[in-house]
Amino acid sequence: MTSLSRARVARRIAAGAAYGGGGIGLLGAATVGVVLAEVQLAKRQVGNGHSPHPPSADGLYGYVYAGSEEPLRLTMLGDSTAAGQGVHRARQTPGALLASGLAAVAERPVRLRNVALPGAQSDDLDRQVAVVLGEPDGIPDVCVIMVGANDVTHRMPATRSVRHLSAAVRRLRTAGAEVVVGTCPDLGTIEPVQQPLRWLARRASRQLAAAQTIGTVEQGGRTVSLGDLLGPEFAANPRELFGPDNYHPSAEGYATAAMAMLPTLCAALGLWPAEEERPDVSRREGFLPVARAAAEAASEAGTEVTAAMPTGPRAPWALLKRRRRHRVPATDPSPTTTTREPSA
Repeated sequence: MTSLSRARVARRIAAGAAYGGGGIGLLGAATVGVVLAEVQLAKRQVGNGHSPHPPSADGLYGYVYAGSEEPLRLTMLGDSTAAGQGVHRARQTPGALLASGLAAVAERPVRLRNVALPGAQSDDLDRQVAVVLGEPDGIPDVCVIMVGANDVTHRMPATRSVRHLSAAVRRLRTAGAEVVVGTCPDLGTIEPVQQPLRWLARRASRQLAAAQTIGTVEQGGRTVSLGDLLGPEFAANPRELFGPDNYHPSAEGYATAAMAMLPTLCAALGLWPAEEERPDVSRREGFLPVARAAAEAASEAGTEVTAAMPTGPRAPWALLKRRRRHRVPATDPSPTTTTREPSA
């Protein structure tokens, strides 16, 4: 599918989400029987390894800076990927990696709270946002949402999925939090999945990722394409980047995702150098109609999309950024910090 075709589909999905339209069918009737057989085979092959409950990583990071300023508050929302399922140590979860990296850049402590729920779909975001907004510590400075894979595997209509995500971003932005969304990863690269399910999973997840970008940007958030999470790097190094259940990322896989997302978190909080906020033509960055930017980002992992000029012939417009990645330090929360159990 071309970038323009994906942009048109993403715009239709986003419009349906905004105006209450129904889902867009992704499968032709002639393929349903084959796909259902492939789904049953994939269920037997994927996710059957040992995948313990994700470790609790809540707590204070960058505590060497404690006392200088009030901690920045980072909250993770979403599904098992946001929770860090598939790894055994708190420092290996994406929340801990992002909190550690953010503290190092800001030279300021960061307090992490994770309300993500393994197995969650986008319709659980309403509950998660209510938990976040009801926290006694106040509104987070920045929220990271990673969601979408379960929507695809459970065949939630894309319009419904985007509607829930857009509502979550709107509520968090209205409350005063910055929001960064890691869009739906490319499910077409899960190693045991066979054709044609592999191709259909790739198409569905990329269409959803593009539509998620449109919905998020229009509500004032930023997105980062997480195709790398289950994308080219996973296809090239599946034994290194997949966890023991062949579905959730390993520690190295989460580190790859965190490297892609950290610069966007820092930019959202005004911690990135101002000169790097201008589009770099040599890196194919620039201003595009949001649907075009969303389609390009869905095809290239690690690409950021954020709102730009609000008017134009195809308004709204967006800035497409391909930020340089930086290795993220892995640290545990402060040993003096009492962590909370993950929300159920």
